[in-house]
Amino acid sequence: MQMRKADNAAFRERATFLTDYACWLFGCGATCTRMEKNVARMAEVFGMHVEIYIMPRHLHLAISDLSGSETSTFIVTPRPTPINFAVNTQLSRLSWDVADGKYTFEQACDEFFRILTPRPERRLPLLLIVALANASFCRLFGGDAVAMLVVGVATLAGFWLKGELLSRKLDFRIVTFLCALVSSILGSTAILFDLGETAYVALATSVLYLVPGIPFLNSFSDFLGRHYICALSRFTDAVVMTCCLSAGLCVGMMLMKVGMF
Repeated sequence: MQMRKADNAAFRERATFLTDYACWLFGCGATCTRMEKNVARMAEVFGMHVEIYIMPRHLHLAISDLSGSETSTFIVTPRPTPINFAVNTQLSRLSWDVADGKYTFEQACDEFFRILTPRPERRLPLLLIVALANASFCRLFGGDAVAMLVVGVATLAGFWLKGELLSRKLDFRIVTFLCALVSSILGSTAILFDLGETAYVALATSVLYLVPGIPFLNSFSDFLGRHYICALSRFTDAVVMTCCLSAGLCVGMMLMKVGMF
């Protein structure tokens, strides 16, 4: 009887780990196909079988051992975390390390918690990289050096504001609108003060860092993987974010009396 209870506890512990792993992987921006493969890869090593039903706001995992004598069902809500490819990549690597026999279950749990442990953010380098990237987009669309400088400043301000607002758990739609508003106001200064020869390019590209490229790509990937409900949900979220971005840009142009207004 004690051996049976120990087996039940071990099975439950591994099933809970797989459920938490799936939630974090989904929340960090992984596609449905990646989730299925990573979880199944580790479950096989643990002597378990997993069926995952992925919905836009819930995950349903049916987990059993290979003999079918133990079965658990979990219905969980993924954590509302920002898309983070660094965590996404490390979690995927963890699944391969477990499959290759580099980690025992206990070591896998320790590594899982290490990956999820918050680290001190180096915000200044990130801000500069994003600003330079968006300024490069400005150049790609024909902007001159002055326009690139304006876009860099607008991106710095908007991206810093985005980090501050998200850290306060503000709704991402409101965050997108406000950041687009701030960046478009700063971008419009090139027009108001007649800076450079491509002022309108500066205004148009000042909000490109907010374009939800990853949600669009994930929705397409889920569509190819026949996860149609999640694909539609992610596509809808991306469209909503694009609308919020456009609204912020239009309001900024209206306030500064440039462009179509």
